[in-house]
Amino acid sequence: MSTILTDTYHRKHTYLRISLTERCNLRCTYCMPAEGAQLSPKSHIMSFDEVFSIAKTFVDHGVTKIRLTGGEPLLRKDAHIILEKLATLPVELAITTNAVNVERYIDTLKACRIKNTNVSLDSLNADKFKAITRRNYFDKVYRNILRLVAEGFNVKINAVLIKGFNDDEIIDFIKLTEMLAVTVRFIEFMPFDGNRWNIEKMVSVKDILDTTINYFTKDKLIRLEDAKNDTSKNYKIKNYKGSFAVISAVTNPFCDTCNRLRITANGQLKNCLFSADESDLLTTLRAGKPIDHIVEKTIRLKAKTRGRMDTLEKLKTTDLHSQNRSMITIGG
Repeated sequence: MSTILTDTYHRKHTYLRISLTERCNLRCTYCMPAEGAQLSPKSHIMSFDEVFSIAKTFVDHGVTKIRLTGGEPLLRKDAHIILEKLATLPVELAITTNAVNVERYIDTLKACRIKNTNVSLDSLNADKFKAITRRNYFDKVYRNILRLVAEGFNVKINAVLIKGFNDDEIIDFIKLTEMLAVTVRFIEFMPFDGNRWNIEKMVSVKDILDTTINYFTKDKLIRLEDAKNDTSKNYKIKNYKGSFAVISAVTNPFCDTCNRLRITANGQLKNCLFSADESDLLTTLRAGKPIDHIVEKTIRLKAKTRGRMDTLEKLKTTDLHSQNRSMITIGG
């Protein structure tokens, strides 16, 4: 593998997340500010050829997995073209979606060898779903999750837990895995620009496991082996078809084994989800010049821990995390 994807802490970056759009048909409170987000002009968004060209550069240097995100990636009218072009690369393709319109793309996903789909679903209660997404699509999303499972996709359900809102649904989500072969992933509430993050609202990995053990008992909780570079701690309940996991980016960050890079829909390379630092790939690409040196420099500048917010005290400093984008303009 090329050394340009290796940082100064010897982390090799083989996983690229590409945001296709900043637009979304939901308005999740932890992702988008209540007043909305300032979106990039259409002319600043990568075309499908530019997405492919940038992706190919990273694959040529050793990236083995690409996940497409947004916004909602399937809102792009040329989403099928992007999927088909990326499917020609020797790389594992995956997608993160809110599943509102995923039924239209089942055949395309299959044709492009996409097996792994992450679906955002923060509540199993229709009223709560509407409150957090500001949209009334719960029934459609839930039906599409069941359809993805029935069609043979590996489905991970991402649920951001917020204390006092949906933390009372932890057991309900885990029970969902009894007969349904999905992985529910509980994600700690993370700070981004405009999402009114407060550590008091966060549900930690300890809270989640304590709740689980109190209900199911410790002897029924099985610790699963985590995959290499996995961001989650994985578990299942004895005899359940599915599993559950916890992503603890706040209380127990996984920076030491991070192999992820992000490209925003307007062609900015981010070496860390929490860092406000970005490098412009798109302008250089449009000038007909190679982007390799920008990629190498950006990766070399990657901090050891969470965009240099290596303590909870720093993370709670609004001036630090408010310099970053809102989540919708970063890409999930």
